[in-house]
Amino acid sequence: MRKLLFPIIVLTAAIIIVARLFYLQIVDDSFLKKADINALKIVYEYPERGYIYDRTGQLLVANQPSYDIMVIPREMKNTDTLELCNILEITKDDFIKKIEKAKVYSPRLPSVFLAQLTKTEFAAFQEKIRHFKGFYIQKRNLRDYQVDYAANVFGYIRQINEMELERKPYYKSGELIGIRGVEQAYEEDLRGIRGVHYIQKDKFNKEIGPFKEGIYDTIAVKGNDLTITIDGALQKYGEELMIRKRGGIVAIEPKTGEILALITAPSYDPKLLVGRDRSKNYVAIDSIPGKPFLDKVLQGQFAPGSPFKILTGLIGLQEEVIDTETRFPCSHGFHYARGAFMACHDAGSWNLHAAIAKSCNTYFAQTFMRIINKYPTPAQGVDAWYSHLKSFGLDDYMGYDLPSGQKGNIPSSEFYKKWYPNGGWKSTTIISNAIGQGEIVMTPIQLANVMCAVANEGHYFTPHIIKKIENKQIDKSFVQRKQTTIDKQYFRPVIEGLAEVYRTGTASRLQIPDIAICGKTGTVENFAMVDGEKTKLQDHSVFLAFAPKENPKIVVAVFIENGSWGASWAGPIASLMIEKYLKGEITRTDLEKRMLEGDLSANYVLRDISDKQKEEKDRLKRLEKERQLQLKAKQNGKN
Repeated sequence: MRKLLFPIIVLTAAIIIVARLFYLQIVDDSFLKKADINALKIVYEYPERGYIYDRTGQLLVANQPSYDIMVIPREMKNTDTLELCNILEITKDDFIKKIEKAKVYSPRLPSVFLAQLTKTEFAAFQEKIRHFKGFYIQKRNLRDYQVDYAANVFGYIRQINEMELERKPYYKSGELIGIRGVEQAYEEDLRGIRGVHYIQKDKFNKEIGPFKEGIYDTIAVKGNDLTITIDGALQKYGEELMIRKRGGIVAIEPKTGEILALITAPSYDPKLLVGRDRSKNYVAIDSIPGKPFLDKVLQGQFAPGSPFKILTGLIGLQEEVIDTETRFPCSHGFHYARGAFMACHDAGSWNLHAAIAKSCNTYFAQTFMRIINKYPTPAQGVDAWYSHLKSFGLDDYMGYDLPSGQKGNIPSSEFYKKWYPNGGWKSTTIISNAIGQGEIVMTPIQLANVMCAVANEGHYFTPHIIKKIENKQIDKSFVQRKQTTIDKQYFRPVIEGLAEVYRTGTASRLQIPDIAICGKTGTVENFAMVDGEKTKLQDHSVFLAFAPKENPKIVVAVFIENGSWGASWAGPIASLMIEKYLKGEITRTDLEKRMLEGDLSANYVLRDISDKQKEEKDRLKRLEKERQLQLKAKQNGKN
C-alpha cells in the first residue's frame, strides 16, 4: 500500500491540473478576455435609478436623460484640440487636465471626459464625433426633481471620487453615487445593476461585432423604486413656515416611528445640484449663512431645556422619590446650596401636574436631587438616572436609516469622574441637568423620539424614513417595539400635565380648535465667542407636542435658533404642523400669518460674526499646521 501511495498522489494532482487547464481554456473565457483586452471595447449600459415616492404615492424624484463624453486615451488619434474645445466651450488647459486624469485611471479603459451635457451641447458634439477618435457618448440618467423642497431628505448624486473608488470596488471612474439623505442611505437599492457589452475589434482597431456573439454581455437592471414615509404636503408646509428662520422641524407617527416631515432651515431647491452647474451651485449654497447642508434635526446638538423636565418627572415617579401629589414650594426659585440659587419665573406650591403646566424649575430640580440622593453615592445615583435616559434612545445614534447624525451627550458617572478626578461632586453640583441644561446635549430627533415614547405610554419604534422598497422587505428592526425602563402607569399623569400646558399653561394661546394637544415649551440659553469674548445670544425656542391626546397620530419637535421663548416661534409652528396634518387645512390663520411673514434674520447677526471668526481662526490653524509640516519635511530632507 505504501508503494502505491506516492503514485496515487502524483496521478491525482495531475488530473486536477489538467481539469483546471481544460476549464480555463475551454469552458471559462475570463482569462482569454483579459489576454485579448487590446482587441475588446467595453461599453457600459447604465440603468435608470429608482424613483422616490412619498407616503401618499406622490412622485417626488424621477430621472431625466443626460449625456457624458467618454474618452479612451490610447485610442485618441490626431485630435483637433482647438475644435473640440470650441465645440464643448472648455479651455485647452481643461482639456489637458481631463486627458491626464483619464490616463492616470487607465489608458485603455473609458473615463468620463465631460459629464452631463445639455441637449444643445450633445447635438453639437454628435455631429462631429466621427472626427474625434477615442471619444464616444455615454447615455446616463440624472435626477429630475418633481418638487422644490425636501433637499435634505433626498440628498443628491454626483460622480464618485478617487477615495470612494478605493472603498467601493463595484464602481468605475466617473460613475454616479448617492450622497446624503435617501440617495446615500438606499444607494444599493436605487442604483440598479449596470449592463456590460464587449465589442470585438480587428487588427485595424475597427469594431467587428459583439465578442463571442454577446454571450458575456449583460443588460442593465433598473433600480428599485422607494416609497418614503414623508408626507409631501406636510414637508412643503413646514419648509414654508421656516423661511427666514433657522432650525429644524421633525414630525413622527408615534405608533410606527415613521418620519412624516424632516425639515432643516435654511434649505435649498434640490434641482440646483443637478447638471453641469452642480459644483458651482454647491459652493454658492455652502456659503449661505446658517449652514444649509447641515441637517439640524439629525446633526444639531443643543441643550434641550425645559422639555427635558418630562424625563426628570418620569424618572422621579419610577424611582419613587415623588408621586403625583408631591409638592415643592417655589419663591421664584430656590436656594439649593450655600450662595447658590436657581431662578424660576413663577411662585407657589405645585404638584407634578401643575409643575409641568407652569414649567417650574424648582419642582424638577428638587426631584432630580432626590433621584441622585436616593443612592449611597452620587455616582450610583447618576448611573441609575443615566440608565433610564438610555432606554429612551438618548446618548446614541438611535439606529435610524439616514446617513448623518450626532449622538448628543447624557453624562454618566464616568463623565463626572473625569471632570472631578478628586471627587467632591454631588447632586447640587450637577443640578442644571434637572431642567435640560448642564452637560446634557440632544438632537431634535432625539427629543421627538422621547415624545413618541410618552405618547405611546412607554415604548417607541426606531424613527425611519423608508416605508417600502420595490422587490424587497424593509429592515425588520424598524417594526420592533423598544421598551423604556419607565412603567406604563407613570406616563398618564405626565400626559395630563402636558395637556394642561395647552389648556392653562405656557402654550394656552396656541390651542387648535377641536384638537386636544399635549405639549411642552422650552427656552434654551446659548452663547458664542464674538471678538474673543463669550457673548450671550438670543435664546433658542424649543417645543415638543403630540396630538390628539387619545390615540396620538403625530409627534412634532420644533427647534428655532435664537427664537426666544418656546411659545413665541417653536410653539406656533408645532401647532400649525399638527393642524395641517390632522385636518389638512388651517383654522388658526392668525398664527399662520405671523409664522409665514416672520423674519428672524436680525437675530442671527452675532451668530454669523461668530461663525466667520471661527472659520478664519480654523483656516489660520490649518495654514500653520501645513507650514509646520513643510518645515519638518525640509529638515528631514536635509538630514
